[in-house]
Amino acid sequence: MARHGRLPRTGAGRGVLKLVGAGLAVVLVSSLCVAGVAVWNLTSQIKPGVALEGEENIPEIGAIEGGVNLLLVGSDSGEGNPAYGERGEHLADVTMLLHISEDHSNATVVSFPRDLLVPIPSCDGHSAMSAQKLNSSLSYGGLSCTVETVKDLTGLDIPFAAKIEFDGVIQMSNAVGGVPVCVASDIRDKQIGLYLTAGEHTLSGWDALQFVRTRYGVGDGSDLSRISNQQVFLSSLARTIKSAETLSDPVKVYGLAQAAVSNMEMSNSLQNVTTLASIALALKDIPLDNVNFVRYPGGTGTSGGLSVVIPNKSDASILFDAIAADQPITITGDTGDGSSVDPNAPVEEATPETPETPADPGATGEATAPDATQPPTPTSVELPSTIMGQSAGTYTCSAGQ
Repeated sequence: MARHGRLPRTGAGRGVLKLVGAGLAVVLVSSLCVAGVAVWNLTSQIKPGVALEGEENIPEIGAIEGGVNLLLVGSDSGEGNPAYGERGEHLADVTMLLHISEDHSNATVVSFPRDLLVPIPSCDGHSAMSAQKLNSSLSYGGLSCTVETVKDLTGLDIPFAAKIEFDGVIQMSNAVGGVPVCVASDIRDKQIGLYLTAGEHTLSGWDALQFVRTRYGVGDGSDLSRISNQQVFLSSLARTIKSAETLSDPVKVYGLAQAAVSNMEMSNSLQNVTTLASIALALKDIPLDNVNFVRYPGGTGTSGGLSVVIPNKSDASILFDAIAADQPITITGDTGDGSSVDPNAPVEEATPETPETPADPGATGEATAPDATQPPTPTSVELPSTIMGQSAGTYTCSAGQ
């Protein structure tokens, strides 16, 4: 069984290279990964922590032992920045759960629709509610309330959590020199003032923020389409950060780390920079094709006169049972209404196979027994087609309207 958030007992410090992911939420994942290699004085910029039930701290730098479950929340509060206008309730614009497998061979990022109709437990003096939109959990009881809501929904332990604001997305995209995205058809979102023509764009700053926020400019204008559009950004940001141009540039790495710690509210379990580094080291060697972004399954409906997303609990249980059992997943659904596979995606040249040379020239060719010291490879779980998404290694384009 995966040991989510267990403490490492040994391990030497080493550089952090790889990260999983992006968008509002990818920014969170990326931030956490890079923050571990920042100059130590960045710790003075870390905001006060949020207490979570069952959280743990990590005493040494080294890849965290076992699996990790970490909730990433993007707030729409704007933190009083007048550039974002008058904000009402502080809602969870984006809620994503990062799972790193126990053997650190794969990772899954689950996006939860903001309008998903879920029970919300008693939080911060508020009574429990049987059916409310997931995004309201943040206004009821802050980050810890959103964590408890997702824990109840998924049945998973979540010992780590972080919340990021709009400015973090802007600073993250600026730190890497912009994020390239493909737009299949024009995006015209009059609601937030985002206009992008079909083609390739490198987005940074305000444009990057608006891209991950756009709803009425992609797909059918729903939050479900917005999630698949965000995954276009997430996968590209992951590829950008993993590239040598970013990782070999200390200014960019420091900028990523600074964008993380200065714009995030983190659980107490993430307050220590060694904790951030330990999670980053668990992500370091995961291939992009083994980092999957998926969307919690559900369909649109109404409740109390409001448009909501009705959860498909039976199909979702297949996903979360796989995560709980630490099994890799295979996506069988498409990328979603807000995106499509890029027809001009780069194609890797096939590497010619080299004939194997027998270790013993006199070998008879008989099959050898499997190495009993190696653990068996976990069987991949094929997800229902209702669970849409893509890998970080898949090149996709945003589908405008």
